[in-house]
Amino acid sequence: MGISLLIGAVLALGSLIGAFYFFRKKRLVDDTPTSKTLGVFIGLAELKGTAESDAPVTSRLAEIPCVVYTWHVDEHWSRTVTYTTTDSKGHTTTHTRHESGWKTVANGAQSIPFYLKDDAGVIRIIPEGASIEDKEVFDKTVGRADPLYYNKGPAAAIVNSDFRRRFVEHAIPLHTKLYVMGQARERQDVVAAEIAKDKKSPMFLISVRTEKQVSSGFALGLWGFIVLGLLLALGGAFLANSGLPNHKMQLYAFASIGYLFVMGLGWGWTVYNSLVNLRLRVRQAEGQIDIQLKRRNDLIPNLVSVVDGYAKHEKGLQTLVTQLRDQLAAESGQTRAGCAATLKVALENYPDLKASELFLKLQRELSETEQRIALARDYFNDVAT
Repeated sequence: MGISLLIGAVLALGSLIGAFYFFRKKRLVDDTPTSKTLGVFIGLAELKGTAESDAPVTSRLAEIPCVVYTWHVDEHWSRTVTYTTTDSKGHTTTHTRHESGWKTVANGAQSIPFYLKDDAGVIRIIPEGASIEDKEVFDKTVGRADPLYYNKGPAAAIVNSDFRRRFVEHAIPLHTKLYVMGQARERQDVVAAEIAKDKKSPMFLISVRTEKQVSSGFALGLWGFIVLGLLLALGGAFLANSGLPNHKMQLYAFASIGYLFVMGLGWGWTVYNSLVNLRLRVRQAEGQIDIQLKRRNDLIPNLVSVVDGYAKHEKGLQTLVTQLRDQLAAESGQTRAGCAATLKVALENYPDLKASELFLKLQRELSETEQRIALARDYFNDVAT
């Protein structure tokens, strides 16, 4: 009796561990607000957009432009196995059994860094090390008469081959809508963020599914393991009934209450940790608002000062050029030659007057800064909510 209950309890506990694994993932997806690419800050980020690349790879089988693809070729085999059995009287009998199956004879994969694009901008994604949920783009079963059989598959056949091959490929094609959750870090080449693998990150997922579908998938795993664990706990109690037939209901009640009690403890612990993480994220989001406000306070006055100084310089230079032209028109001879030389020096020293470009840059910086502040505030409101 005791062994049966113990085995059932251990298996049920294992199922609960699996259930709360999915529970943590589901809460992470549901609790993390979606960021815009321009508003991604260092830390865990959730994004939605399309997969873009200036130099996409071409998938092997479907031959479409994509950023990630995996493929495999399976070959079908079959054989007839003959074996003998001997009964208690020493009589032998010959039997035959037909066996068949698929064996992978070739496979491969390739992925490249790409950009996730939304209505705010782009951010680089490095897919190496991510859990990738792609889509099937090619699935075809052919015989030797089809050119695909040897063009994309190996030349040699396996033992007992039926000379049928199945070609399957999954990929993330260019412009595909994606859901991405992962750790954001600062890029080494430019001042911008990127999403890449991080051992400390609770999740790095690149999926062609929507956020709702991803959350529903985790919920399905959660409830599946919970039900399985309850059945295992009751199964242990059922096996123990043979030792205590008069305590059937007590065993079932003990197993059920014990299971629900442990599940309640696990639920409380998971929710508590989730709330602690949310509180930390709220503080980080509030800090990001301060960072963006400080950026505006430091950047904009300096940029305005530079633009104002250059505008005054350009105004003075234009005034000088105008005066020299007037003098050049009024004077003659040696005086005119001296004015012309001065005018030439002035134009050669300042060949490009760019005040208008600086004003445009100032306008862009002002617009981007205000957009960053707005995104930081939206992110804070979403996390706090």
